Amino acid sequence: MRRIAIALAAAPAAVSLAACGVVDGVGGGSSSASPKKGDDITVGLLLPEKENPRYDKFDYPIIRDQVRSLTHDKGKVVYANANADAAKQSEQLDQMVADKVDVLLVDPVDAKSIAPGVQKAKDAGIPVIAYDRLAQGPIDAYISFDNELVGQVQGRALVDALGSKAETAKVVMMNGSVTDPNAAQFKAGALGELQGKVNIVKSYDTKDWKPENAKANMAEAIRAVGLGNIAGVYSANDGMAGAVIEELKAAGAAKLPPVTGQDASLDAVQRIVSGEQYMSVYKSYPEEANNAGEMAVAKVQGRSIEFDALTRDKVDSPTEKRIPSMLVPVVALTKANIRDTVIQDSIYTVQDICTPEFKADCTAIGLK
Repeated sequence: MRRIAIALAAAPAAVSLAACGVVDGVGGGSSSASPKKGDDITVGLLLPEKENPRYDKFDYPIIRDQVRSLTHDKGKVVYANANADAAKQSEQLDQMVADKVDVLLVDPVDAKSIAPGVQKAKDAGIPVIAYDRLAQGPIDAYISFDNELVGQVQGRALVDALGSKAETAKVVMMNGSVTDPNAAQFKAGALGELQGKVNIVKSYDTKDWKPENAKANMAEAIRAVGLGNIAGVYSANDGMAGAVIEELKAAGAAKLPPVTGQDASLDAVQRIVSGEQYMSVYKSYPEEANNAGEMAVAKVQGRSIEFDALTRDKVDSPTEKRIPSMLVPVVALTKANIRDTVIQDSIYTVQDICTPEFKADCTAIGLK
């Protein structure tokens, strides 16, 4: 998958497997490990929720197609979505262990509560790769985006949007769920950019990332701070950003303050085009998902060269140290680079974004 050029910050980059003597997923050279299993493999994929459309629209089909491609159409992906229910996800994991899948890709609803299931999989000889969110327990590898960088990019963009008024600006922080370790990293990265540069007057950890909870939090912030006193809102993702903007408008905001986001969802991109949302963070789901599928296949087949090339980073969890990892970089998405990001990567077309409601706004920024 072609990589977007990223100028915002230095970040670990994916390693070209061709440079390691690997072409089309087949190891080259005598140092390749003997395959543990052939192409007839089953990958268990556990994804956390459906509130964010990315999981069904991008992650699952991309991983499924990558596994098929690397196994000459003999491998398969068994997929289960927990719909934000940690107990349900644990049951799904137990079932996959009982069904003897060959490897698990797990994006946990709750990183801590999934740990016993991860241990159960390991005891059954099934390797576990944490996907997108860092699960606790004895995982074999981890692939995600550089989550602290996500928060840094969001925080930096908000400070830039506030300009010379930043130092006295009152900012509300709408963080993600405390059960998601990524949310803590987003928050830490954002605070590193915001503290000492703006006045953070309210900060919320939003239960389950749910927009309705963010909306209620924003209503409380407006009552406490005053609508006209809120100069900016740090929102950790696009779903919450939409809810924040909805509440600001319902409260009578004549002009919306800059609001951040993450995930580059279609409605968020349209809000950016129209000027309602200031920015989002674009993360290349195709790059993450393709590499996750490749990691899973390489792990099962015992191809250490490929697996090692994909996991050059090291990450610590509360239970494990120096987990082999890949951290995929990210880019700030604004009006200025919509064409060079989500359109160029075929996430959306101009027609998807520039519906009749947004046609004039698209024309104004040269998107046609």
